[in-house]
Amino acid sequence: MFGNANIEKSAYLMVRRSVLAGLAALALVLPLNAGPVLAADPATGKTLALQWCSSCHLVSNDQPTAASVSLPSFYDIAKDPDWTQASLATFLKDPHPKMPNMTLDNVEISNLASYINSLSTD
Repeated sequence: MFGNANIEKSAYLMVRRSVLAGLAALALVLPLNAGPVLAADPATGKTLALQWCSSCHLVSNDQPTAASVSLPSFYDIAKDPDWTQASLATFLKDPHPKMPNMTLDNVEISNLASYINSLSTD
């Protein structure tokens, strides 16, 4: 373009390196932020709810165990606009003291929050 192929090639390589470095950085950050959200599976969340939560909460109309009527059902929680999937996930990372000591990983938390959130349409 300017008649000096070495300068043009050097500039091209600098821009290319910058773009590649930016893409590499983005590739490292995206999975950390999007992983649990992308992995959210309401069906797996229902299984977790039946395992961990159904002894106290109504989590599903077909659950085999009885739930306490004094605690909110998952249907009630799902219909409360303050309980979004994000706020549920945050809560489940550090649940209230009367809940069982359940240690859930980020994917399980996302699945459980996704299941609860899915009940708002039922």
